[in-house]
Amino acid sequence: MSEVAGEKTGTERRRFRFRGGLSIQSKLLIMLLAVSLVSSVVVGAIGFINGRQSLHDAAVDQLITIRSMRAAEIVEAIDDVKEGASLHSRNLSAQTLSNTMNAAWDELQQQEITDDQLAQLEAYYADTFIPELENRAGEQYGDAAFIPESNAGRYLQLQYSTKNQDFDADYDALLAGNDAGDGTSYSAGAERYGDYFTRLIERAGYEDALLLNLDGDVVFSAYKGVDLGTNVNTGPYRDTAFAQTYRDTIATNTVDAIGITDFERWIPSLNIPTMWVISPVGNDSGITGAMALQIPLSRINDVMTGGEQWKEQGLGDTGEVYLVGRDGLMRSTSRRLVEDPEDYVERLISGGVVAPTIANRIGEIKGTVLLQPVETFAVGEAQAGRSGTVVGRDYIGGDSVTAYAPLEMEDLDWVIIARIDTAEAFDPVNDFTRNVLLSLLGILLGVSLLSLLLAQVFTRPIHRLVGAVHRVAEGDLDVQVPQGSRDEFGDLGNAFNDMASSLRIKQELIDEQQKENEKLLHTLMPESVAAKYKKGDEAISEAHENVSVVFAELVGFDEAVRGQSAAEEIALLNTLMRGFDEAAEKAGVEKVRTLRGGYLASSGLIVPRVDNIRRSVEFAKNLLEVLERFNSQHGTQIGLRAGVDAGTVTSGLVARTTLAYDLWGDAVNLAYRVRSVTGEPGIYVSQTVRDRTQELVTYVEAGTVEAQGRTETVWKVV
Repeated sequence: MSEVAGEKTGTERRRFRFRGGLSIQSKLLIMLLAVSLVSSVVVGAIGFINGRQSLHDAAVDQLITIRSMRAAEIVEAIDDVKEGASLHSRNLSAQTLSNTMNAAWDELQQQEITDDQLAQLEAYYADTFIPELENRAGEQYGDAAFIPESNAGRYLQLQYSTKNQDFDADYDALLAGNDAGDGTSYSAGAERYGDYFTRLIERAGYEDALLLNLDGDVVFSAYKGVDLGTNVNTGPYRDTAFAQTYRDTIATNTVDAIGITDFERWIPSLNIPTMWVISPVGNDSGITGAMALQIPLSRINDVMTGGEQWKEQGLGDTGEVYLVGRDGLMRSTSRRLVEDPEDYVERLISGGVVAPTIANRIGEIKGTVLLQPVETFAVGEAQAGRSGTVVGRDYIGGDSVTAYAPLEMEDLDWVIIARIDTAEAFDPVNDFTRNVLLSLLGILLGVSLLSLLLAQVFTRPIHRLVGAVHRVAEGDLDVQVPQGSRDEFGDLGNAFNDMASSLRIKQELIDEQQKENEKLLHTLMPESVAAKYKKGDEAISEAHENVSVVFAELVGFDEAVRGQSAAEEIALLNTLMRGFDEAAEKAGVEKVRTLRGGYLASSGLIVPRVDNIRRSVEFAKNLLEVLERFNSQHGTQIGLRAGVDAGTVTSGLVARTTLAYDLWGDAVNLAYRVRSVTGEPGIYVSQTVRDRTQELVTYVEAGTVEAQGRTETVWKVV
């Protein structure tokens, strides 16, 4: 054959060399470039559009999730406060204190107040309380309106309230000083039973506690402020939400009633925003008054800010969750104010959001409750009872992604807003866009170089074989190779029948190949699935119950093989996978599939096993031993994240043409998700696996994942 192929004349060589038209190599190069480049651009464009939208949706979904979590937390916190107040007011100590103080109050009504005493009380308001109130509130007040009308109220303020001269230092002394030393039954009762309020303040964390009788008189106060002795029905605070809530609660005439006020400015507390929870005091036989507990603003802020751990809780550098009332004013403190008060005030003033006096006031007290207006589309929609998300201007003029919803709480007309700066929310989208473009450029360059190389590789053997193909096809080795078309395809077409000489051995090769295919098929899937595949079944799947699944992922493999050739990399991976296969066989676990960076296995799938969960956990532990030996031998630091779950799974062929045997179902999904709950290497199991093996294996709680609409606890093998 070589002789015949080499008998071309010089004229034939020249004619081959100078033939007209494009060569097959040029045609092949153009074809490969066109197909590859067009495919790369189309696939890249589709991936870019889908990926960008997915990242956008993920950012919005995360904000919605955080909003929902905060809403549940604040509702739970308010409910806890209500429940606590109800329990405190039913306490025997509260009932005894109410009866005692009510009787003592009635006695003090007979107490005469001299003109000198009244002047002393007026002087306290004019010279001490009112100046401090005006200084802190930034408004003007008259002093006469605050003096109680009743003798008992005036007497109590003279004995207790006027002792508060330093409003930052004297409160603690007043909290402990229940005995005025005047020998009255009121002082005796306050000294004997008043420590119940002291304990509520110190242990339960309330800002203040008031005790009222059925006529609206404040007969006792923990801090003995200027609200002691006043009457909320006829006095200066009769038009407050506190007074109305008291009247509504008392009107029920039952200890089961509970009332809570929205934030309002409470003058006795120097005009700070105040919330009250009010509960009748008494028992099933009747009520004797009401207990009012002042809820600290910090308790609301702690819930809404997550203890100021915004970044750790998924809100990044600019995200926050806050509350807004029906009046459009904030009911919790802004994160921006907490982190940078000066910049916050400057943005308020420069943006014209509020008057400079209000902006400066916000900066002075470092609080936005009842000061910061939020007039945004999101707030309007939430106040209309609708939930959703929007991208637009926020309350100080920046662009934000906002998730909004009404807050489902009785007595409080609030909405909850979760927001994050648009730039930060969609930063992953921008990174993804940049990476896609760079990757696409790299792919185009790589495809061009690869196409050139492949065109050369493909045509080189054609030139070597074209001289002999025709005579082999004819079966006559003496026949000259005829001339075909003026390109390589013409020459190869004339020699196509070369395959005729191989017909004698084809059947042997086919039989041998069938045996190899059968053996290979059984390595890819169970025999039962292979039998259905050979029958030509289109939908091949099997459901299995009580199957445990192990999803193992290599951590640090890419770093371990960086700098090595592809052959060295695959050799290391094969060594590692063989170790995993041996561990699977030893533990009685069936391998489902192997990925470059992962390993999916099951127990109880092909061979039912009662102890399949134990075997899977032992197998996962054995994988760590395999990795430990591998790292020791090769000087690597490859880790492993493995997830284990058990339940019902489905196995079968996903696509007939690619023979992709796979395993899916809730157990597979949960095994995949629990392995990454912390991001750290280790073996993570579901609650089901932990319950079945806790007597054999030691676990520690690692976190939770959401699965099937419920929270699943994840455990880590110690």
